[in-house]
Order: sequence, then C-alpha cells, then structure tokens
Amino acid sequence: MHYNSAKANTHEQTEKRRSLRSHATPAEALLWRMLKGRGAGGFKFRRQQGIGPYVLDFYCPEVRLCVELDGSSHDYKQEYDGLRTEFLNAQGIEVVRFRNEQLWTNVEGVLKEIVRVAEEIKGRMAPHPCPSP
Repeated sequence: MHYNSAKANTHEQTEKRRSLRSHATPAEALLWRMLKGRGAGGFKFRRQQGIGPYVLDFYCPEVRLCVELDGSSHDYKQEYDGLRTEFLNAQGIEVVRFRNEQLWTNVEGVLKEIVRVAEEIKGRMAPHPCPSP
C-alpha cells in the first residue's frame, strides 16, 4: 500500500523542505551539482522530496530511487534510518546511502554507483505495453 502523497505536502512539510534546500550541507550541495539537469546518466532527480512523513535528500521518480547522504549525525540514528528505509521500501522506493566521506573522497565513484543502481532498477521494471491500434 502506498502512502497518500497529499499528506506529504502539508504546509509544515513544504516549509521544512524549503528550509532544507536553502540550508544544504556542503556534501548535499556538491551531489546536487552532479545530479541536477539529468547529470546522472540521464536520470532526473529532485532534492528534498517529501514522501509520507519523510523528506528524502534526493529522489528519482522514474525509477523510484532515493539517494541519502549521511553525515556524522547519522551515527546515532541507525534505528530511525532503518525504520525510514523500511517505510520507503514498502512504498516501492529503493534507498541507497552514502557517507559524506565517500562523496568527498570519491565523488565520481558515488555518481557512477547512483547511475548503476538507477539503471539496474530500470532494467527490472516491466516495460509498458504499447496500446493496440
């Protein structure tokens, strides 16, 4: 069962997403520069996308892929992150996580892995049949 997306667009969550976009961490800003404008293998990403009660760092609706960047604050949030991932998986959204350190030391490798995962998901998706004339 998928979450009603209308609930993700409450005024409070819209303001939270707006604030997160304007106060991005340096790692989020760097990854966004790489992802925006279909910079990741032609896949279009959104940043700070609301899904249910959560705000995703980066989201590709075409393949239902969530990309999360984890800084040191996530060291103490493993249980929360696990519940969040379970919720998103139940919505049909795959989650891939990277530590900020991975991005800083291997930005091209992180981008390649995002594209690889997106292409893998796309390959698993059933093709849409063409309507008969």
